Amino acid sequence: MRIRSSRSAGLLAAVVLTVGLGALPGCGNPQEAGHSTREADGDSARARAQRARHVAAAWDGSAAAAKWRAGYHPLAETVRPPRGGLRGEADKRAYRTGSFVLRAELPTGGPRHGRVEWHKGKTLNRPSDGAEESYEALAEAAEPGAPHLAVTRVEPGRMRVVTSRGAATVPAWLFSLEGYEAPLVRAAVVPSAPPRSPVEPIPGVPLALKGPVSTSADGRVITVIAHHGVCDRGAGVEVLETRGSVVLSAFVKGPRKPGLCTKQLASQRGTVTLRRPVFDRVLLDATTGRPLPQRPWTRY
Repeated sequence: MRIRSSRSAGLLAAVVLTVGLGALPGCGNPQEAGHSTREADGDSARARAQRARHVAAAWDGSAAAAKWRAGYHPLAETVRPPRGGLRGEADKRAYRTGSFVLRAELPTGGPRHGRVEWHKGKTLNRPSDGAEESYEALAEAAEPGAPHLAVTRVEPGRMRVVTSRGAATVPAWLFSLEGYEAPLVRAAVVPSAPPRSPVEPIPGVPLALKGPVSTSADGRVITVIAHHGVCDRGAGVEVLETRGSVVLSAFVKGPRKPGLCTKQLASQRGTVTLRRPVFDRVLLDATTGRPLPQRPWTRY
């Protein structure tokens, strides 16, 4: 499967530009505009498919893919709210904005490495955050009078995380919150750095995906965050599966209605269902040509 990188990148960038220009108000009559948009949509779909095949061909069987499979790469959130969820809009807002107040002593010392444990005895030692580092990753400065979550106790524990190698048990910090019986849990171990991609990103196309936000226990349903404009019909995500990789391609759907539009970026969660589990396959963003960025905590 040989596809020239420069042609693929140039074609996709040109199609994105064409779609954007076609969406400007007052350009031609509606019939001509509709015909042009359909043609652009077809070109865009072909360009996305070509780019996805190119990215998959570059990664499948590569040294980068082998390095990825040997590491610890979460495919879901590594922060878990209290069991049963947060109660009330004030607590949810405090969680989203990182508004925490510390009313407990943070444990000091302890091991600086933690063991990731998979089934069948597979393990990996990784650097581990201390209690203070974990708390600082959660909390931002709470504004006076704003809703906040009060941390009343901090202790070590463990949690299950869905990773690129399946479900794993990892060291974690348990943050007891005022008014909740179950703690908020944050994984302590640091994910492995992603390997250098064997394929270059597409320049000037700001459609990179964020996530994964969640992955089902069986590894077949993945939720990511895609971006789109406020005047279009939302974002879409296409998937290409191969033996060694899963390539996700984000795209923006057509304009919702004609007329002037502000340049605002919106975020939207998108879910894809795979034919078989993602485990041991590299989860890739077609636009960047890299593994999807791991987010330690998604506030969307």
